[in-house]
Amino acid sequence: MLRQADRLFRRDPMITGTILYTWIFGKLVGSDEAGNRYYCRCSGYARRRANNGREQRWVMYNGEKEASRVPPRWHEWLHHTTDTIPMENPRQRPGWGKSHLPNLTGTTAAYHPPGHVLSGGKRMHATGDYEPWRPE
Repeated sequence: MLRQADRLFRRDPMITGTILYTWIFGKLVGSDEAGNRYYCRCSGYARRRANNGREQRWVMYNGEKEASRVPPRWHEWLHHTTDTIPMENPRQRPGWGKSHLPNLTGTTAAYHPPGHVLSGGKRMHATGDYEPWRPE
């Protein structure tokens, strides 16, 4: 466990406090398909500041820290929309449903419409059916 912590500290020194806080106060609740781990605060420790009377919940990301990587069911749990832990009561995805994808904006996998500079920059030729508005 210390070797893992050493790797994390070297990679991103800003999360040192979060890791220590998680080790001391956190209780692992579950994880998702992407390897993100979800925690809640152990009830045995007193809080200095009330969290609106609610239990404190957080996520430790596996890899890049990007909020759009949290699946919808875990997002509901993190934001106290539901108290049901997604791993305890898995919901079947409908046949038309797609699997969760993070926001791809700014990556090489981002969508670029036809004519966009990053997708070749060639727009379709005008067909002659456009007439600009002119004030009379």
